[in-house]
This record gives sequence, structure tokens and C-alpha cells, in this order.
Amino acid sequence: MRPHRPAGAVLTAALVLTGCSSGSDGEAAPATPSATVTTTRTPSSTVGVPRGVELTAQGSSLRFGEPARVIFESRRNRGTVLSLIVRSVRKGRLEDFDGFILDDRYKQKASYFYATVTVRNVGRGDVGGVAVPLWGVDRDKTLLPPVTFTTRFTPCPTRQLPARFRRGAALTTCLVFLSPDKGGLSGVSYRPSQEFDPVTWTGAIRPARKK
Repeated sequence: MRPHRPAGAVLTAALVLTGCSSGSDGEAAPATPSATVTTTRTPSSTVGVPRGVELTAQGSSLRFGEPARVIFESRRNRGTVLSLIVRSVRKGRLEDFDGFILDDRYKQKASYFYATVTVRNVGRGDVGGVAVPLWGVDRDKTLLPPVTFTTRFTPCPTRQLPARFRRGAALTTCLVFLSPDKGGLSGVSYRPSQEFDPVTWTGAIRPARKK
């Protein structure tokens, strides 16, 4: 099966969430993977695929919990093969953001989603120090950048790849997506460039945790 391809996808506006309680001055802003990575899986790619590793076809539709193996280049001549698994997605609540200043309607009237993701380096390169290259996709095919935090967000602890992320290294993190106007989330996708037909994960979204 092939998912719809968000060829004309719109990028959401930048977000800044500033901590205002518990004495924190941390901020949160969205990572923008398309601004920090180059086109992947093209004939000109210099990334070698290790023997025995089979890449997931562009345009693949996966269920939560299924792995995808994709070429990822954090910058030119620096790349590897990643195994990505979107394990689950859970709804969040506005109350989860107590301690952050939600200073515009976009942030206040959004729906909040928390995606648990595992990333493993199964290639030969080292691609540390960058955001996990995944997007949320809403029902209007709008790409939703994950919010990254400079202070801990307890309901969904978010981490970027560590400074060194060599072969065999693994990371499990949680990505926060805000869907505007109480919108939904149709899936999570790996789409490092406009030319890449995205790999998309879908499945049942869990309800928000009760307080």
C-alpha cells in the first residue's frame, strides 16, 4: 500500500514556548529537519548501505511499531542508514504545558500529540547532534515540525541525537506535534526533502493520560 503523498504540504509556523514557572527560563522551538538535511536516497548519494541491510521503499505505509530503514544525511558527505520505529502516538492535553507561555492562538487552540520513537544507526556513518528527522502529518496534509525543548518537558521527554551517534547506537525519544485549530494527526512521516516520497506510519492514537 502507498499513502497519499503530501506533495504540496504546508509547513507550520515556528513555535516558541517559554517556561514561566518552576524557575525555568527554558524555551521550546520546532526542529525543521528539511532545513538541516539534504536529499536522501538519490543516485548521487555517497552513503553506502551495509550488506544485509535492505532499505524501505519510498512511499511505504507502515503501522506503528514497524521499522523503516532509510538513508539519512545530516549534511553533505555525512550520512548513514537509520532504522526508525514510530512505536506509538498518544494525545496530550493543554494542562501538560503548565509552566510554558502559550502566547498565541495557534498554541492555545492546537491539539497535542506525543510520538514515542526509536532510532538506531545501522549504517557506517556518524550523524550525531541533529534532530530526529520525522514530521507529523495532519488531515489536511500539512507537515507539523516536532517541537524541541531546551528545558525538560516531563509529559514527553524530547532529545535530539547525541553528539556522537555511530553504528549500533540507539535512542528512544518522544516527539511533540501541535496540530492547529484542534486538528487531528493522520500519521508520522520520514521526509528529509521535498523530492523524497515519504515513509509514513499510521495507527490507533492512544487517549490522553488522566491527571
